[in-house]
Amino acid sequence: MDMKNFAIIGVAGYIAPRHLRAIKDTGNQLVAAYDKFDSVGIMDSYFPNCSFFTEMELFDRHCSKLKKTDERVDMVSICTPNYLHDAHIRYGLRLGADVICEKPLVLNPWNIDALEDVEKETGHKGYTILQLRLHESIKALKKKIEEGPKDKVYDVDLTYITSRGNWYYTSWKGDERKSGGVATNIGVHFYDMLSWIFGPVKENIVHVMTHDRVAGFLGLEKARVRYFLSINVDNLPENAVQGEKRTYRSIQIEGDEFEFSQGFTELHTESFRKILAGEGFRIGEARNCIGIVHDIRHAVPIGLKGDYHPLAKLPLSKHPFGWAR
Repeated sequence: MDMKNFAIIGVAGYIAPRHLRAIKDTGNQLVAAYDKFDSVGIMDSYFPNCSFFTEMELFDRHCSKLKKTDERVDMVSICTPNYLHDAHIRYGLRLGADVICEKPLVLNPWNIDALEDVEKETGHKGYTILQLRLHESIKALKKKIEEGPKDKVYDVDLTYITSRGNWYYTSWKGDERKSGGVATNIGVHFYDMLSWIFGPVKENIVHVMTHDRVAGFLGLEKARVRYFLSINVDNLPENAVQGEKRTYRSIQIEGDEFEFSQGFTELHTESFRKILAGEGFRIGEARNCIGIVHDIRHAVPIGLKGDYHPLAKLPLSKHPFGWAR
């Protein structure tokens, strides 16, 4: 496979090091990088000779000039805040490159339709990172469900608590208009995984939704899913607190714990390998999970009625700055 020239938008971001490593581990090179913040020393570990810009106009000028050289940009990797993904995917496609975008692909389902139009206009392709679909345990679960009884509907409980400090609410992540809120920020991969395994959504109910948590029910084709997602450290179970962990992840299927806590380290690199081989997940693959988080974000919580997750009953917390959601 020929070496590809990459550019990266959002190289100072939290997820960018995984993209840098994936570019290097797949034998490709980074020729241009942009971020308005300049805390990018991590680049020394991967591509110290890469041209770096803190102004988009100069980054664009550089990438345009590269079109006439051997360093023409083949792929653009996007690691920017969620609300900028749509614009940056468009930019990459119109630059004449294929695009790899971090999760969530976009904030609204109709953005996907528009991006597919830009793909047609430019003749270039957009890909998204849905790395849980590449996890061996999750692939095995999907196979087990597919080979199981055709008419069985499974009871599933999803619990994911990944605590965040007060900085979260000052950053773009704490602004629902920019991040999509808790369900989008920390839940979109799980919603993709569940709908990939158990089929499309038939019912989407939200019981509780505040600045730091969301709890609800998803009726999928082959599963009844109760979920609880939170960024509040006080919601961690006692066994996690005693182990000095700030993250707790659990999926129970028919009352049995589904173990998938290991094997995440290489999934970004594997995602890049698949994309470069023409086997990656195109942007349309994200339609189900983006639809789920969009509908959750715009739902009116019904309170503790019906079939809700046990942790939905936990006492609510005030916003650390006194803001409304």
